[in-house]
Amino acid sequence: MTSKTTICPICGGMKRAGKTTFTVDLGFGVIVVRDVPALVCEQCEADWIDDRTAARLEMLVNEARQQRRLVEVTAYQSAS
Repeated sequence: MTSKTTICPICGGMKRAGKTTFTVDLGFGVIVVRDVPALVCEQCEADWIDDRTAARLEMLVNEARQQRRLVEVTAYQSAS
């Protein structure tokens, strides 16, 4: 039996551990974070980021916003 958390609610495909790219348009600039851990649907490639990772991304976005960076491209690194 398959868990509901592993089935994509969009297409019914299987979600697997993978990586995604997270992008935010800040209005005055853009931040792109690559290699973000996520569950990714094997069929439609929709992705889901867990709460801990989302909190880390929010910190990165707020830092870029405060420093008014025009373009920030970085690889995801979990907080240690």
